[in-house]
Amino acid sequence: MDRNLAINLVRVTEAAALGAAKHMGRGDKIAADQAGVDGMRKMFQTMDIDGLVVIGEGEMDEAPMLYIGEEVGSKCEGATRVDIAVDPVDGTTSVANGLPNAIAVVAIAPRGCLLNAPDMYMNKIAVGPKAANKVHIDAPVHENLRATAEALNKSISDLTVTMLERPRHEELMKQCREAGARLKLFKNGDVAAAMATCFEHTGVDIMLGIGGAPEGVIGAAAQKCLGGGFQGKLVAHTDEERERCKRMGVEVGRVYTIDDLAKGNEVYFGATGISDGELLKGVVYTGNNTAKTHSLVMRSETGTVRFVEAIHRLDKKPKYAY
Repeated sequence: MDRNLAINLVRVTEAAALGAAKHMGRGDKIAADQAGVDGMRKMFQTMDIDGLVVIGEGEMDEAPMLYIGEEVGSKCEGATRVDIAVDPVDGTTSVANGLPNAIAVVAIAPRGCLLNAPDMYMNKIAVGPKAANKVHIDAPVHENLRATAEALNKSISDLTVTMLERPRHEELMKQCREAGARLKLFKNGDVAAAMATCFEHTGVDIMLGIGGAPEGVIGAAAQKCLGGGFQGKLVAHTDEERERCKRMGVEVGRVYTIDDLAKGNEVYFGATGISDGELLKGVVYTGNNTAKTHSLVMRSETGTVRFVEAIHRLDKKPKYAY
């Protein structure tokens, strides 16, 4: 794929973040999400790709969102055929309530390379590069913590585990504490939490727990670019979910590795902060029709991670942007 697609991904996530950030703290997560979707969809149409959304926000009858199966891009002759995984606002509740760590994210890969995961739960484990081949999602919690600590040359008592703050994780929290690890809980959005395991300055060593399957695919794409480790297992709670998995050709309970979720070596990932987080600063409106954004863009082929700070003159933006 053309490496210049990477900078265009940043434009897509910037558009989503600028739209969603206008709803920061206003208590309406639906409006925030829709604004992110609108900005992202319009910017996608300017890209020279033949894109298929395989991870989106609902089915075709939910057309206001970027739905699974939607085609985006210019689709001109010779346009690159790609799979697209999107989350215009990872952390809608955080945006609505003015809380940290909300981001806009996009991953792309050649057609057929991103797993078409249903909108259901996934059990996940994510670690940084040093522990990428040392853990397994089916291993006992204390063994994964020990293996991660050894890979990082630290004691378990110095290890920091992050997970969603949910009642379903009470037993998992208990096991981590009994093993002697530190816990860092977060309210919403586990894509940024997975990535945090790959950056030393975050202090996060391992992410565990159950979150959304679509976010799992996006998180795996990010980890692929960062050299980290990621595994996931779909969790079905109803017969309807199990039947949907059969229709989509995925298996409940199967261990999906990072290479199952994001195949090949041409995975691109982009993200822009909506609210302040450990990795990215949120959108700041600075007056005089200007705004600042903070983004990152990555390619698995080279492993390059670029942080992009941009100042936007909103009165000069074309109408399709924001």
